[in-house]
Amino acid sequence: MQSTNAASQPSQEFEKVLVDSSTQVASFEHERSLTERFQHFLHSSPAAVPLIVLVLSLIAFGAILGGKFFSAFTLTLILQQVAIVGIVGAAQTLVILTAGIDLSVGAIMVLSSVVMGQFTFRYGLPAELSVLCGFAVGAACGFINGALIAYMRLPPFIVTLGMWQIVLAANFLYSANETIRAQDIEATAPILQFFGNSLRLGGAVLTYGVIAMVLLVAAIWFLLNRTAWGRHLYATGDDPDAAELAGVNVKRMLLSVYTVSGLICALAGWALIGRIGSVSPTAGQFANIESITAVVIGGLSLFGGRGSILGMLFGALIVGVFSLGLRLIGTDPQWTYLLIGVLIIGAVAIDQWIRKVAG
Repeated sequence: MQSTNAASQPSQEFEKVLVDSSTQVASFEHERSLTERFQHFLHSSPAAVPLIVLVLSLIAFGAILGGKFFSAFTLTLILQQVAIVGIVGAAQTLVILTAGIDLSVGAIMVLSSVVMGQFTFRYGLPAELSVLCGFAVGAACGFINGALIAYMRLPPFIVTLGMWQIVLAANFLYSANETIRAQDIEATAPILQFFGNSLRLGGAVLTYGVIAMVLLVAAIWFLLNRTAWGRHLYATGDDPDAAELAGVNVKRMLLSVYTVSGLICALAGWALIGRIGSVSPTAGQFANIESITAVVIGGLSLFGGRGSILGMLFGALIVGVFSLGLRLIGTDPQWTYLLIGVLIIGAVAIDQWIRKVAG
């Protein structure tokens, strides 16, 4: 009997080790599944991260600055400051969703605004017709980008870098570096300053430029989520070869995306005139970098095929909140650039983390 008990004791200890090990494995897999579920949620809701960051930043600056920061005037001032970036960011969003990038959006915006002003004051065309000419120039620049990328298979970075230089030079050569003053526009062609007009709702001040940005984001959200064009755009960015096999005309899709991007940049050029009041060939020099910043912080993947136009809007608002909040606190402006740089790197790191697990 003693020998039997002695023989069974190691067996019981072995079974105990197995039970403990299986419990640890089950616990590990449970923790892992929770992490995976969270990552899949972020993958399926790419606007969630920038929304969380936006809410936390509002709470933080509200706690520091008190009720002054949460006033209707301050919050609408943030919207006014990000209106141009939000419109240009919408153009950049469409391009980045196709796994491309457009470094020429800022230059196209400024050239379109210069054409609107010069056609009105140099050639005497009606301002309404000049605005249409500005849109035509923006669409033409986008069309050229799209044609070179889609049909000649040139890298988007190289094409748009070259277009940025060409358009920038054309802008200064055509305008002779001349600024059309706000007084002249107001007296002769007030429609050019249309997006600078505002509505007052209590303490809130909403410019038409802000309203245009919100309506544009809503329209693009509908196109991306409720139309075949939007589904084809996501498919092109995710895997162009698979999209081609599924019947998507990838070349035509890329051409349409860059052309629409050019049109949106022209809209931003018109809104820019309203924002600054004048037509200046030196305005909006950093719009291309600011639009990419809004898109990246907004959770859109630079690899294409994943992201939300709402995320871009949240990203632009985050930059606006940090810029105004730090200015009200009285800190050195360089802190704004430092924190935005940290947010950019953090956003790309989170995107890589999500893609690694959810993929």
